[in-house]
Amino acid sequence: MNKELLIKIVEGIIFTSESPIRVKDIEKRLPECKDLNAIIDILLIKYKEGGFVLEKSSDGLAFRTSSSISNYMKIEKTIQKKLSKAALEILSIIAYHQPVTRAEIEDMRGVSVSQGSLDVLLNNNWVEPKGHKNIPGRPSTWRTTKDFLDHFGLSSLKDLPGLSELKSAGLLARNIGPSVLNRDNISDL
Repeated sequence: MNKELLIKIVEGIIFTSESPIRVKDIEKRLPECKDLNAIIDILLIKYKEGGFVLEKSSDGLAFRTSSSISNYMKIEKTIQKKLSKAALEILSIIAYHQPVTRAEIEDMRGVSVSQGSLDVLLNNNWVEPKGHKNIPGRPSTWRTTKDFLDHFGLSSLKDLPGLSELKSAGLLARNIGPSVLNRDNISDL
């Protein structure tokens, strides 16, 4: 095996390692390598001045952000939160019946909408106000957002599963009728 290919393989092994990798562990993964230390020296030089550097420590080798740019780096961590059953019901009602008022959501659920459940959906940017319904009191209406579509992998609201799909997946009781889901009246965002 040629040296250039071995350099690429070692580079890839180090790059994809979740934690610093020991030289002897790299050596075990290589088909053949007469001078692994020379290859490591080449990589240490190659990654000496970049935005990320190759560091050698007692634990092994690892790519790290260069200390010269560390002030510009911030760690963003996505924290997965499960939606409560109430928030999921509210989101589903809004998705299938939008634009919908809070009173309409409460009527469909049979219980009041807690501000906390609605806040979770607002904070995730999955729902937003969409004006007012032209009835006495002019209540606010709610709709889903483009972030809702992106998060659930939908290109449009017409991609929401239909009644038969939900029933076959066991997500709806068999006796629920078509009035529960109103996908035909949905307009795209």
